[in-house]
Amino acid sequence: MKKPIDINNWERKDLFLFFKQFEEPFFGVCVEVDVTTAYEQSKARGVSFFLYYLHKALAAANAVEAFRYRIDGEQVFLYDVVHASPTINRANGTFGFAYMDYHPDISDFVKAGQVEIERIQQTSGLQPANSSENVIHFSSLPWLRFTGLSHARSFSFHDSIPKISFGKAAREGDRLMMPVSIHAHHGLVDGYHAGLFVERFQELLAI
Repeated sequence: MKKPIDINNWERKDLFLFFKQFEEPFFGVCVEVDVTTAYEQSKARGVSFFLYYLHKALAAANAVEAFRYRIDGEQVFLYDVVHASPTINRANGTFGFAYMDYHPDISDFVKAGQVEIERIQQTSGLQPANSSENVIHFSSLPWLRFTGLSHARSFSFHDSIPKISFGKAAREGDRLMMPVSIHAHHGLVDGYHAGLFVERFQELLAI
């Protein structure tokens, strides 16, 4: 479900109208998160580390209202819930787009997510799994411990979906750290909201 935002009475009205004019309204930040406990938990449960931290990231995104705003024409909508549209790597070096519903229970999410991963890995081509706006675009680059990241963009295509990417986890002393990039439409999301997402993501990774 989604509800329209009354832009004229929205506290973000001026910010939205200002950044909406930009050819490139997205901004991006890169941070590192501590995934030590998350990695240990995923191994103890015998589940995919990728699906484990993906669930935590999706839960964090749903907890921050700004990550559930989407632009449709001249209107802004707030979705009740957003789901995951991650890229899934294949054995031949290509990738495909997947779709995973958000389930608050991580066991349900992992079970359904594993089925979707296996489905994508047995296909070819690059057909979007779901064209809905109420998703987060996720990607994983487990080969690179990046410190910056940009995305391919078609400026003729009006996009307001946040994009979150994960890099290679590496040891720093006794901690396992992983880079994360967050790109979002500045008319909907500010650095403050990105900070709220990272804070909540880190909290969820630690339990």
